[in-house]
Order: sequence, then C-alpha cells, then structure tokens
Amino acid sequence: MPQLPDKVLEVYRGVGLLLKTYRSGKLPKAFKIVPRLANWEEVLYVTEPHLWSPVATREATKLFASNMNARMAQRFFNTVLLPAVQDDVREHGKLNFHLYLAVKKALYKPAAFFKGILLPLGEEGGCALREALIVSSVLAKVSVPMLHSAVAILKLSEMPYSPANALFLRTLLLKKYALPYRVVDALVAYFVSFAADSSVPTLLWQQCLLAFAQHYKTEVTAEQKEALRDLLRAQPHPKVTPEIRRELFSSRSRGDPYLAPMAADAADAPMDLLG
Repeated sequence: MPQLPDKVLEVYRGVGLLLKTYRSGKLPKAFKIVPRLANWEEVLYVTEPHLWSPVATREATKLFASNMNARMAQRFFNTVLLPAVQDDVREHGKLNFHLYLAVKKALYKPAAFFKGILLPLGEEGGCALREALIVSSVLAKVSVPMLHSAVAILKLSEMPYSPANALFLRTLLLKKYALPYRVVDALVAYFVSFAADSSVPTLLWQQCLLAFAQHYKTEVTAEQKEALRDLLRAQPHPKVTPEIRRELFSSRSRGDPYLAPMAADAADAPMDLLG
C-alpha cells in the first residue's frame, strides 16, 4: 500500500468501493482530480482498478485520456485498461460493451494507445487471437494519423511472427496510408524473411501479404518484387498466391518512368470520358 496520509487512504478507498458498483451518474470529485496529481499512480492504486465495474473503467478512460499527456495516458492504458480488457475477454469469451467503448476512446490518444495497448499485445507473443480481433475491430473503425500508424507498422514488422501481429498489420495496411519508403522497405524485408522459414505461414499471414500487395504494389522496387517472387515460390497458397502475383506483377514498380496513354488509346476512348 502506498505511503499516503490516512485521510487520503480513507477517501480513495471509499472511491474504490463506489467504482466497484458504479453504473451511472457523476464520478466523485476526489476521483476527477487524480489525473492532476503528481503521485496519481499511487492514489489510483488505492482505488483497486482491477475491481472497477466496466462502466467505471469506461468513464475513467475518458477522464484520463482527456486530461493527461500521451506518456501518462499510455501508463494508464497499459496498467489499468489493458488488463481489464484481457481479463474480461478471457472470462467471458467476448468484451463488455463499455470496455469496448473505453478502448475506442483510448484510440483518440493514438501514441498512448499504440504504446500502451497494441504494441504490448504484439510483444507478448501469447496474445489470444480473440483479443487481437477485438482491438483490430476498434482500430479499423477509428481514423488514426498516418505517422502514428507508420511507427506502429514499423515496430510490428520487427517483432517475431504471431497471428495477432499479422492481424494488426493487416488492419493497418487496409487503412491505405501513404507510407514512407522506409516503412515499405521494412515490410518487404519482413515478408521476405519467411522465404527460408520451414513452417508454412498461416492464411492470416497470406492475407496480410495480399493486403500489402494490393495497396503498395507501386511503392515496391523491381528488385524487391523479384525477392517477393522467390518468397511466393517458397511459401505458396493455392488460393491467395495467384491473387498476390496478379497484384504485384501487373503494376509498375517504384522508380519506373510514368508512361502516358498512347494517342491511339485516347482516340479509342469514349467521347464522354474525353470531355
């Protein structure tokens, strides 16, 4: 127990009892000032966040996301929200609606969300696919600035493979960002590293590669496409690989000169398209 004055301990133990059964209404004033305290983590510990109701966790997430900087919010997401989400999914097989809203609210602080929730899940290695599906569904619905997502993609591509990581990557790639070449190159290196892998990647990995090919085929150099061609020979999938080949090798590569349509092609175009 933190070394706090007895009066403070008494007040915040009472706040914790209220948050265990909280359903609606205003939060206690003593709780609303916690984000402004220098020792907010110690005070928060007294309230026993692991026993809060889902509604209390949602309201606390809104409060802390709105009143804290990214570094402090990241700490709250990682120590309070993420364990609450994981415990609820593991106990019930699905996520409580109020906790789902809390995760969605956390994403409005994107740097804190990625560092406090998504990347720790990716680093765990043992992240359940159901947990990854829930977090990915929130990620797919909320608009996130490109730079934050680019950093997350770069970090995920440097981690060991897991189905959860492949799902996170696929979700971010389907958001169709204009990624920096550094991130595109890192993704190519990530996929090509599986060419020498004796185990056949899962369908989820193949779908992740397909999403990359669909949206970034023109950002890949000719040399990188040849490396990906060797990868497809080493790790084929009867249904997905033909689609990946069609996307990659029927498009121009990064650095290729742009070829304007020939005059004969323009002459054959419908008149309404020529204005």
